[in-house]
Amino acid sequence: MGFMDKLFKSQRDIAKEEMDGIQWDTLESIDQLDNIIKNSSIKPKVIFKHSTRCGISRMVFNQFQKGYESNDDNVTYYLLDLLSYRDVSNAVAQKLNVVHQSPQVIIIFNKEVVHTESHHGIDIKKVQQIVSSKN
Repeated sequence: MGFMDKLFKSQRDIAKEEMDGIQWDTLESIDQLDNIIKNSSIKPKVIFKHSTRCGISRMVFNQFQKGYESNDDNVTYYLLDLLSYRDVSNAVAQKLNVVHQSPQVIIIFNKEVVHTESHHGIDIKKVQQIVSSKN
């Protein structure tokens, strides 16, 4: 995609084009968040909070994607566009008792946060290692 194309596309459209590799579900409502927490007893859930206007968030998101190895079918990955769904982002912080960060990755298992990291500390290998230990 050329520079001019990026100028005329929304940040959300650009972010969607960058979502290769990981099968992302979008996190768009507080009810959905409640279900994610409830169903984390079945299998781990990973939430990636992403600011589509932040260069650091985009860089970390891209690194997360590039390092992904498709070996963990027993996990669901959720992408939260925190600019579009600010209320959901606030609910994540409140319901999971985590400090709001962006970018941020949160792993939930058995209705508890088992790992959270932000900015350059986000590491897909570490996430996959934690997830595989819960299966």
